[in-house]
Amino acid sequence: MTTLTPDIAEKFASLALGHIAREFPYKMDHVFTGPQDVIAPRTAHPIFYGSFDWHSCVHGYWLMARLLRRQPDMPSAPRIRAQFAEAMTPENVTGELAYLARPMARSFERPYGWAWLLALQAELELHTDGELATAAVSLRPLAQAFAQRFHAFLPLADYPIRTGVHSSTAFAIRMSADWAEAFDPALFDLMREKCQAWYGGDRDCPAWEPSLDDFHSPALSEMECMRRMLQPATFREWLGRFMPRLAQGHPTSLFAPAKVSDRTDGKIAHLDGLNFSRAWCWRALAAQLGDHPISQRARESADRHLDASLPHVAGDYMGEHWLATFALLALDA
Repeated sequence: MTTLTPDIAEKFASLALGHIAREFPYKMDHVFTGPQDVIAPRTAHPIFYGSFDWHSCVHGYWLMARLLRRQPDMPSAPRIRAQFAEAMTPENVTGELAYLARPMARSFERPYGWAWLLALQAELELHTDGELATAAVSLRPLAQAFAQRFHAFLPLADYPIRTGVHSSTAFAIRMSADWAEAFDPALFDLMREKCQAWYGGDRDCPAWEPSLDDFHSPALSEMECMRRMLQPATFREWLGRFMPRLAQGHPTSLFAPAKVSDRTDGKIAHLDGLNFSRAWCWRALAAQLGDHPISQRARESADRHLDASLPHVAGDYMGEHWLATFALLALDA
């Protein structure tokens, strides 16, 4: 089984450091209300202006924070600490908050970027001293702002969004859950209620996937979300209804790694991320189920998916600016 090694950690950290402050190319989630809104990425986002887009920059910082906690003596550690100290100042957080206050920014990065910001904050809160602990204090107002957006949005969300891309509600809830449970129990309870309402009655998932630009599995993301939000016994009962033939290897589409035909195409390159996120979900399931008949099949599938895409984390910027994050999710599961 492939695991996070010091060499892999250093490779991933070096990739993140190479793009986290690279302003261009950049794809903005931005509404122009007039000529005054023609602004550069760094003007709009004093912290998260690199890595091709806002959410990738957020989870690039998450990647570095997680790696530093796992490998505190890695060669890149001083550069990581310096990057956090430079970027995550109270003044820069104020700038990010100002962007959120724009009248047309209500749905900015909803829900994917919201979730990754809370995941980043949850990771920073685990650092007890040094530059990253200071960054945790500085970034808290931004985390609170996105938490309030979840509080406002979830009661309006009568239906889930069942996709394999940024709009997925299952992926967003899963990535937000650690922060919410620790720092906003009312939000965690609201998320749990929504997941039960959205997904609790699902049966016999056909798993018609992958789609060409999926970077996570709609079926397995829902499974991982429910695994995180439900008590173990309740989850097992739900899983038996949702995918009743997992132990027999069905749905078969979930066990075969996706083929990536062109890694220079940003959308098709998503499929490497799909392989990593599937591996993450399979490993998390196996860890929870222990000696259950599904576990060995899940571990084997995770290894196949990792083996298919781990050699391709670097090579083209369309994948290089984000894939290591999803690889780390799988390796660290």
